[in-house]
Amino acid sequence: QVHVVESGGGLVQAGGSLRLSCAASGTIRSNNRMGWYRQAPGKQRELVAHLTSDGSTNYAESVKGRFTISRDNAKNTVYLQMNSLKPEDTAVYYCNAHFPPDSYWGQGTQVTVSS
Repeated sequence: QVHVVESGGGLVQAGGSLRLSCAASGTIRSNNRMGWYRQAPGKQRELVAHLTSDGSTNYAESVKGRFTISRDNAKNTVYLQMNSLKPEDTAVYYCNAHFPPDSYWGQGTQVTVSS
């Protein structure tokens, strides 16, 4: 079993920055992928970025060049540095820890970007 906890959301003005953190605890297998998804009101949950245990990354086109995902393997923690935030980045951000074939979600953290 894996427990996932996010932190770091909040309210920020357009152009500002936030950093989200996600810590996974429990039975952590070495072959894994951790990442961030978001869901805005009335929209489907979408991938923001993910990072595999071998260092491969994948970003949504809408955040490339503005967001950076990183991880601290020793702490089983993944971070999402969000710069140049836009009002359209407003959403609940969810951390996902994927340990094939299992996948675990955090409770979500609200990010609100005001114009």
